[in-house]
Amino acid sequence: MSQFLLSVPHDSDEEPTMETMDPAELEAALAATGAILEELTSTGAFVFAGGLMPPSSAITVDNTGDSLSTVNGPFVEAPEYLGGFWVIDVADERAALDWAARASKALGGRIEVRAFQVPPGN
Repeated sequence: MSQFLLSVPHDSDEEPTMETMDPAELEAALAATGAILEELTSTGAFVFAGGLMPPSSAITVDNTGDSLSTVNGPFVEAPEYLGGFWVIDVADERAALDWAARASKALGGRIEVRAFQVPPGN
């Protein structure tokens, strides 16, 4: 079995949150993600999932120098950002792509699939 990250990109200009979404759109999104979670769980592929607040709520911490620095805002600015994700444990990349296709259809948007690195010898 291999673990994969299925990530949900959002447009940085929009920064949607559950508080700012239209209630009908929020209900539809929660139903769609709930259905995917139920399906992942029933097959044993579900590891972890979450939705993230937008980058404007980030605090960047840098303790690499002589003093600790905390700065409000994202580490980098980008046209898109990670809005949510699923971590799944499936047999192979093909299975991860199948789950991503289901999630993409349910959410009406793109899903990025990335494998977790495995240390040599594992």
